[in-house]
Amino acid sequence: MKGTVFNIQRLSIHDGPSIRTAVFFKGCPLRCAWCHNPEGLSAAPVLSLCADKCIGCRACEAVCARGVHSFSDGAHAAERTQCISCGACAESCPSGALEIYGKEYTVDEIVKAVIRDKPFYRDGGGATLTGGEPLAQGEFAVALAKALKENGVGVCVETSGYAKQTVIQDIAPYTDLFLFDIKETDEERHLRYTGVGMEKIYKNLYRLNELGANIILRCPIIPGVNNRREHFDGIAALASGLNGVKEIHLEPYHPMGIEKNLRIGRKAAYENTAFMDPDEIAGWSDYLKKRTEIPVFVMGAKKKRSGWSRKLYKNMNTPAVCLLESVLRAFAFDDAITLFCALSSS
Repeated sequence: MKGTVFNIQRLSIHDGPSIRTAVFFKGCPLRCAWCHNPEGLSAAPVLSLCADKCIGCRACEAVCARGVHSFSDGAHAAERTQCISCGACAESCPSGALEIYGKEYTVDEIVKAVIRDKPFYRDGGGATLTGGEPLAQGEFAVALAKALKENGVGVCVETSGYAKQTVIQDIAPYTDLFLFDIKETDEERHLRYTGVGMEKIYKNLYRLNELGANIILRCPIIPGVNNRREHFDGIAALASGLNGVKEIHLEPYHPMGIEKNLRIGRKAAYENTAFMDPDEIAGWSDYLKKRTEIPVFVMGAKKKRSGWSRKLYKNMNTPAVCLLESVLRAFAFDDAITLFCALSSS
């Protein structure tokens, strides 16, 4: 059995408890206007072009038999309608400007990649199935979760909840924690901004609660969309009525998805380029805490860096650091690269 994945992110610290390996599944039935992982929307592989990294060597143009790549006055353009995602251009690109998001893996291949990180899985770490929407590849997700548990790896599933209930029920026995998205609590607004209604999502949430699952509600805060009292009142009421909900995580909007959309030839539906004001984030967190006894946390809150980490982070984009990363990649030192990046953001 094979599934399509667009990233296996090692030493992740934002996708569940402790240190985790996040497996990003391709394909999602939602079309959230603010999506920050648009490369995971389509079930098929997709070409990404980072124009800022392109050095104009035209190696991609030389190897592509379908005429996807062209250059005019030094600008690199990609005609994605002709692309079959064969990956030849990405393999030929010396600067990393081109990537193919989406690759088929067997369950065993992913398990082998994940268990390499087992020494780091202390204090509740493990693997997180995310995406995209992992439950859109239901049979594969269930098989992977089962195999991971059999290999002693803790499993989290991050989901929009928009999935077949049979898949929800099948994966629950192999899942230690569900990170369950609540994007909007008003039906009409949910449909407008995500492309789907709330009924299936809520039915699956209630079913997980009945099954005794451990649940964390993950709630994005999107300025101009759901940053209003009625929505946070709805979150409090929903969470307080479910004994399986252990925590509520607020996820402030960030504009990273805008550039990601451009790289894969899409235009973001929500183009707010500003990060959220910390005072507004704190205000909504306090508002919610007053309306529920369930612990509320703000994700991505800045941590004070140690002296050496602060210096390393400050110089992450200097030529010396970029050269070090290039050398590590050239010799396929994946563990060193991952640890290097994780430490620099700690």
